[in-house]
Amino acid sequence: MAPLRQNLEQLEAAIEQACRRAGRSRAEVELMAVSKTYPPATIVEAAGLGLRLFGENRVQEFAAKAHDLAALTAAGSVAAPEPCIRVHLIGHLQSNKSARAAELFDAIDSLDSLRLAERLNDSTCTRGKRLPVLIEVKLSPEETKSGLEPDSVEAAQLLELLPDLKHLHVRGLMTIAPWGVAEEITRACFRRLRELRDHWAAAHPRLSLDVLSMGMSGDFPIAIEEGATRIRIGTALFGPRRKPGPQEAVEASPA
Repeated sequence: MAPLRQNLEQLEAAIEQACRRAGRSRAEVELMAVSKTYPPATIVEAAGLGLRLFGENRVQEFAAKAHDLAALTAAGSVAAPEPCIRVHLIGHLQSNKSARAAELFDAIDSLDSLRLAERLNDSTCTRGKRLPVLIEVKLSPEETKSGLEPDSVEAAQLLELLPDLKHLHVRGLMTIAPWGVAEEITRACFRRLRELRDHWAAAHPRLSLDVLSMGMSGDFPIAIEEGATRIRIGTALFGPRRKPGPQEAVEASPA
């Protein structure tokens, strides 16, 4: 059995088990395959196994893959009225790259500032579409983590403004739990995101906050138990990531 197929079967069994423990249906949890650092051929193979949602971290990296994936991401024919796969940006996005990101990706899952929201709205307006977005919330003290501080003035301003940005479709929230901490800390992080979603949804009824994107290869069972509707899986699916060479590291500046 091919490693990817075997990994997917083992992952699906673990997701099913976590859903049973939580008293939830498997259909309530969407699997995103995090394909950053993997070549287009791996994405094509994953799509052949039925995976339809992919996450990428960097604008430049996915731009280099896009041509080879055109047959999977294109839509509009009678035979394929919808794209075979959808690709979301899940990494930090600098506002000066918002136009390229809006062109390349089906959704932005890392909206973390008012300025970025306005840039994405303007970029999407010129393309005549409505761009799905998730608000990234910072619930970890780690400085390397991106996201809005949930109690910040900017978070409050963004939540007020978003309904008026007509070319953005707010779908929910995303967070990354802290690394290498006790299970109760990870669980508290995911629970906090769910509680924020409930609070913000009540306070801002014009926003749709159905999606809770939380949980990765090392902590997705806890995330499912705490209400995740989307989990982001890379290593458990594709295996250990290849480290970029020196030149790749220089070229792959943050998105």
